[in-house]
Amino acid sequence: MTTGVRRRMGVEERRQQLIGVALELFSQRSPDDVSIDEIASAAGISRPLVYHYFPGKLSLYEAALKRASEDLAARFAEPQEGPLGNRLLRVMRRFFDFVDDHGPGFSALMRGGPAVGSSATNALVDSVRQAAYEQILSHLGVEDPPARLELVVRSWISLAESTALIWLDGRRIPRGELEAQLVHDFAALAAVSAAYDDEMAGLVREMALGEPADSPFTELATRLIALAS
Repeated sequence: MTTGVRRRMGVEERRQQLIGVALELFSQRSPDDVSIDEIASAAGISRPLVYHYFPGKLSLYEAALKRASEDLAARFAEPQEGPLGNRLLRVMRRFFDFVDDHGPGFSALMRGGPAVGSSATNALVDSVRQAAYEQILSHLGVEDPPARLELVVRSWISLAESTALIWLDGRRIPRGELEAQLVHDFAALAAVSAAYDDEMAGLVREMALGEPADSPFTELATRLIALAS
């Protein structure tokens, strides 16, 4: 008979374990409601040992939120293949996957609070928004966006955030409908802007070219035409 021996974790391995444990707890409750004692217990180590790897509660929270923000930013990465409307819909599905899986943590990260309201965590949120902004521009094939396009894309990113936060409060609207609605919202914002700017009008025409019958953009146009009839 052999007795199992617990393997001693290296410093970085233990740090990553604690970050993972913290994120799991943040998926259930806001970071402000999760204590270091809970994280230590879930990781199977003592409270003082947590402080051996992280100098303070905020440093552990910031490390965990950094990993979460990197994961969230990666949800906006999408191969530039196929119709734009379908690409954006896949992005929204991955975005809501994250929101669904990390509801309390997502809400706290976006709304701020004692544990997540530091300048470091605010910078993480801004980095996610910037990554999303750059990804959308890349799909539009634009490197130096005109002012109206920047306004459209940044407004849409803010709309996606606020929509997700409202949806988390009871999930009263089917998630799939919101994902499609947000893609429609992007097209609508761009179309309204195009009415005031020739350059935006050209971009909207390019967006519409080659959109198939099952594209969210085509669905939106069909719905609008039906309303006007």
